[in-house]
Amino acid sequence: MTQPLETIASSGYPLGFKYQQGGHRPGLLLGQNGRAVFTVQARHLTGFHQKEAIVTEGDQGSAWRMVSDEGVHIKGDDLAPFPLGFFNVGLQADLANRLHHEALRAHLECHAIQIICRTGYSMAGSFFRGDGVGYASPPTIELVIDTPTSDVILNLVVKKALAASPAIALLTTPLLNSFSLTVNGCEQRVKTLPSAMMNPEIIDPFKRYPLAPAPQHSLTTLQALIEKTGQKRSGTPSLTAPAATATQRIEREVEGRCTVDMDRLLTQSDVALQLPGMSHFSFKTDESAADLAPSGLALMSAGIAFCYMTQLSRYIDYLGYKIRHLRLVQQTPFNLEHSGAWVEPVHTHLFFEGEESSEIHENFMRISALTCFLHATLSATLHPIITVRRGPVG
Repeated sequence: MTQPLETIASSGYPLGFKYQQGGHRPGLLLGQNGRAVFTVQARHLTGFHQKEAIVTEGDQGSAWRMVSDEGVHIKGDDLAPFPLGFFNVGLQADLANRLHHEALRAHLECHAIQIICRTGYSMAGSFFRGDGVGYASPPTIELVIDTPTSDVILNLVVKKALAASPAIALLTTPLLNSFSLTVNGCEQRVKTLPSAMMNPEIIDPFKRYPLAPAPQHSLTTLQALIEKTGQKRSGTPSLTAPAATATQRIEREVEGRCTVDMDRLLTQSDVALQLPGMSHFSFKTDESAADLAPSGLALMSAGIAFCYMTQLSRYIDYLGYKIRHLRLVQQTPFNLEHSGAWVEPVHTHLFFEGEESSEIHENFMRISALTCFLHATLSATLHPIITVRRGPVG
């Protein structure tokens, strides 16, 4: 199987656009009870950490194309947002959505909302020894809400919004996620991870998208849904050591900020990895029936898939494995009921071409999952630290 020599820049397309118009958005995005499985179909491009994904919001929702890269600190080209940035922004957007709906139910007068979200991660151990483990810390979330209401009512609205957020449920619920593996077109039995059942709906992205996904509309009419802002953190980036020892813990923090258009439920977010020289990226999200931009849950789902693929790429690079053409299909089920939001385990179906033994193929998949920061997030119980204050949004 031959993969075209594609990079993020070679298509000339924006970093994010609507690939396919859906029939209607999942009800849980609109504050209605229901279940929706968000599907990510992702593939590795020619650049070392360059990746492309199509994210579909439920059975009848729209499909969004988006790309991801990493910074130069881990040999990326810094052309598109890093995976942890997708997750951070998605968390902000989904929480903004729930605050909006709960404020309406409470007849709370709300002029504007700002969310400041910090997500933290760390890694101990070594890729080379095979004992590397990724960890996630409880996020800190600051809510600034411009409202004349009392603190009692405001805090009650925030409490209900947190309970109704599938994104928050994803943080607070430890999930036992499952995997499947297809190598050279043949499914390989997974022995060291929970095994996901393959079904006819899971199609290799190379077969599903023989041509690079193109925008629905002309480029002149497209909104800038995802952009590199040109702003960078001060300092000079340095290359991360390829293998930390057990006593050298790698720490990472991401900071994102968004403002919410309360009339249209659009968010505009800025996010950056808190390391010297790292680029800032901006995202637009839309949680309304207008369907103008991806939802927060779509961005979170993409971030998980992209983060896992980053670890797969790094592992191949460090150990020189004869493994190529990485792609995956990831299914993330979200639920909303009167009692609150809840989530189900994430299923990841990995495809690649390889010339190693079956044991190495599976070990490659397993170690990458163990070192993935966002798979660490999925398997942990992380209660976010929330602060709320009333006041004007800057």
